[in-house]
Amino acid sequence: MLEHGGQLNAAATHYAIPLENWLDLSTGINPNGWPVPYLSATAWARLPEINDGLEQAAQAYYATSHLLACAGSQAIIQALPRLRATCRVGVPDIGYAEHAYAWQKAGHEIMKDNIDIKQLDVLIVINPNNPTGQSYSIETLLDWQQQLSRKGGWLIVDEAFMDVTPNNSLMPYSPLPGLIILRSLGKFFGLAGARVGFAAAEMKILDLLREYLGPWTLTGPSREIAKQALQDQKWQQQTRIQLKQASSRLSNLLSIHGLKPDGGTALFQWVRTSKAEIIQETLARQGILVRSFKHSLRFGLPKHQWDRLDRALYTCKPIH
Repeated sequence: MLEHGGQLNAAATHYAIPLENWLDLSTGINPNGWPVPYLSATAWARLPEINDGLEQAAQAYYATSHLLACAGSQAIIQALPRLRATCRVGVPDIGYAEHAYAWQKAGHEIMKDNIDIKQLDVLIVINPNNPTGQSYSIETLLDWQQQLSRKGGWLIVDEAFMDVTPNNSLMPYSPLPGLIILRSLGKFFGLAGARVGFAAAEMKILDLLREYLGPWTLTGPSREIAKQALQDQKWQQQTRIQLKQASSRLSNLLSIHGLKPDGGTALFQWVRTSKAEIIQETLARQGILVRSFKHSLRFGLPKHQWDRLDRALYTCKPIH
């Protein structure tokens, strides 16, 4: 099992701190997610149907008609390696580790560090990257797509944190050969528990995915929630502004305490430090959960309790 953020129950048990006393900053999930309304009885009582308007809402939101709804982007990450013969796959050195894990588990050769695209059959890009926040231009990504598609390769772009900057998305280009884009309602919309994601690609790849995943990939309640969230343009516009403000506030707070971020997005800040594990432990003993990577920390956004985080960071100053 790979380590992920949000493992609050385990932390509560390990540190003997009641669950309700924790400030969980270990994920990049919007702490003020889309407000889920009352759900119709039919959402629970009937098998999900594809003519309920979800696909149309998603096509409008993502600006493409080439979409497949799935049980979170994780389902797509696990499925894609099963749709190709064994090949050479480039993955980020630091990034969401489930990508490399899924391709390696399926028998593919994983390549990291100073990747030469000429040596690859598949390239995986997280844009913006989690946890570093590094972004890639549309021009660069389309150049890589062209190089890979000429030899039947794939460019897979994970856009889980793209919703705040939709103009940087490759979604309008999703019909291009060999281009596969992953999106999720878990981060920006704060609906991680609904397990809703989308794959955007040329139709022959979507058909392969659809056949592999089978019917009813999304529950009825998840489909109803996703449709309404994708249609709520007023909430989306307000949330983009609020998240940028909160992320800037977090960046400033960390900088005051000597932990100036080296990257990030509107949903988290990333700090490089050789004392990452010690700082993580110091904060955890005060009921604040952050995510540790290789010599770095990722801080998600607090829903409130900014003063509590400020006080806890003071205790970390002697460490770094």
